[in-house]
Amino acid sequence: MGQPVFSIIGCQHGHIASVIENMLGMGYRCAGIYEEAGEDRRLANALSGRFGVPLLDAVDEALAQDVSVVGCSAVNSRKIDVVELCEARGKPVMLDKPAVTNRAGLERLRGIVGRGRIEVGMLLTQRFHAGVHTLKALIDQGALGRVVSLDMRKPHRLNAGDRPAWFFDHERSGGIIQDLLVHDLDLLRWLTGSEIADLQGYMAKRILPEHPSFYDAAALNVRLADGTFAQLYADWHTPARSWTWGDGRIFAVGTEGTAELRLQGDPGGTREPVLHMSNGMEALHAVPLIRPPVGIYADFANRLRGGASVLSGADVLLASEAAVAADEKAERIVST
Repeated sequence: MGQPVFSIIGCQHGHIASVIENMLGMGYRCAGIYEEAGEDRRLANALSGRFGVPLLDAVDEALAQDVSVVGCSAVNSRKIDVVELCEARGKPVMLDKPAVTNRAGLERLRGIVGRGRIEVGMLLTQRFHAGVHTLKALIDQGALGRVVSLDMRKPHRLNAGDRPAWFFDHERSGGIIQDLLVHDLDLLRWLTGSEIADLQGYMAKRILPEHPSFYDAAALNVRLADGTFAQLYADWHTPARSWTWGDGRIFAVGTEGTAELRLQGDPGGTREPVLHMSNGMEALHAVPLIRPPVGIYADFANRLRGGASVLSGADVLLASEAAVAADEKAERIVST
């Protein structure tokens, strides 16, 4: 067998650099990057130079016979078009998140996943974070007893001047819940092994009145089928001079113990992830982190070979479904 080949269709978010870097590291060759006419090509040009891969003139070049998988970070509302194109050509696809931005896109994704002609991946990277992997191990081992509640915080730095215009348009971007909290909605299912039964929430707008559909904070209350409660929060208010792009936290409360995961570490100590727990047997202490046995790209490659995977196409669909529902149900609060 020859060297496997991948391509990129849609290059609008820096996350796609990780796809290129990791696929090259796994021994793939990149056929090139295709960006649709009329879209901003600055990122495509930069990554072409950085990785020494060609820029393609036609989408058919990115779907050539020897291409075995496609990566995509198109404008969020256009990703489902790329997925349908890949399905028509029999090419599995790895997406930046979110995969869809509304109910209509979700139903198109449901059809693709249901037909099973191609595998659909998405960069739900938190499942492959050492701290989250370790927290799941504690939960699975019963170290916290039965999980009562999960609180997840996901603040982000905005850097508004560096963002493209489509990012501030809810119709094209999907908004803060679908962009950021899709990660946490996925983690709720994975950490607990239970499905989302109900959710409600708010989105708030306090800045950038020139972008009327851009909301800068969101909070959700979620109930899982097993009775676990969850509170999810995200915002675009991490200060520009912050030590990290976002001081993400996960708090887990169980019937026999509690845990706190600092996803980006602690500026007063280490900038590596930190997980603390306490239960009836042990006082508060740091838990050594366990590296996941596989990364997200190798996991997707396993799926393409028909093997077991941590993240399935059904998981991508269910996370997207929860994010769309949360966005639809969230009450909008404007106080600019």
